[in-house]
Amino acid sequence: MPTSRTVPLRPARPAGVDLGRLRTGLLAGFLGFCLAIAAVDPGTALDATARTPVPEKGFRSGRDALRSGVRDYNAGDKQGAVRALEYAADQGQTLALWKLGRMYADGDGVPHDDLKAFEYFSRIADDNTDDSPDTPNSGVVASAFNALGTYFLEGIKGTYVRPNAERAYDMFNYAASYFGDPNAQYNLARLYLDGTGVEQDPRKAARWFNLAAEKGHRPAQALLGDMLVNGTGVQRQTVKGLTWLAIARTGAQGAADTWIVNLYDKAWASASEADRADAMAQAQSLPTGSTRRRR
Repeated sequence: MPTSRTVPLRPARPAGVDLGRLRTGLLAGFLGFCLAIAAVDPGTALDATARTPVPEKGFRSGRDALRSGVRDYNAGDKQGAVRALEYAADQGQTLALWKLGRMYADGDGVPHDDLKAFEYFSRIADDNTDDSPDTPNSGVVASAFNALGTYFLEGIKGTYVRPNAERAYDMFNYAASYFGDPNAQYNLARLYLDGTGVEQDPRKAARWFNLAAEKGHRPAQALLGDMLVNGTGVQRQTVKGLTWLAIARTGAQGAADTWIVNLYDKAWASASEADRADAMAQAQSLPTGSTRRRR
């Protein structure tokens, strides 16, 4: 399998990455992509090198195997789903590769194995790097690049996947700029905000946060709001910042979003009554939350 683990990746495309160099080892990490294929939500995963043999006569085609895998997974038969998805993946079904990768990344019905997930997502990136962002599988491809960026940030302990912040930047930048993926835009903004793998640049961070925030990305909304309220590397815009924090607070769910609630409470408590009123009015009229990728 071609791999980028030994080849530096460099930007080149609309604020993106050199497609000729971006043929490689990438990883998993997209929060449940909506598989648009007859209620597709394929099931568990497989090993990129050692696969369970699946009789070809069991499926009419790779697409048929994908559908079968979806049905088995939804019915709770993850072992059967894996067999079908493995066959579909070997027939070039990108959605099957993606679902298998997600299963290994999450330990969903199979042992948790980040390296296997990395290799499945790498196959997606290797096979689809040149695809148009308007193709049906673009969301899956963007998800693979984004997840790969996450793996490159920390590496995978005990494997050939080493921490490489610059490569993580390439993965996020490509998915964010070429595919307009909000998760990648958020992750790219975090790199600029923290100065990880790139020169620290709060203004660029704010621009990427804003793109993701307009698509309903709650963490991006919260961090953008906090930056604007406090003037962190950008011009202070209290009302606009409070507006984004209010929108993020409205969508906050569970313990994982406690930090969003805390940012909102802190900013809201220190704001004037007039600013709070203006922010609430703007929050109610601002059209956000679309999951459509905008470029």
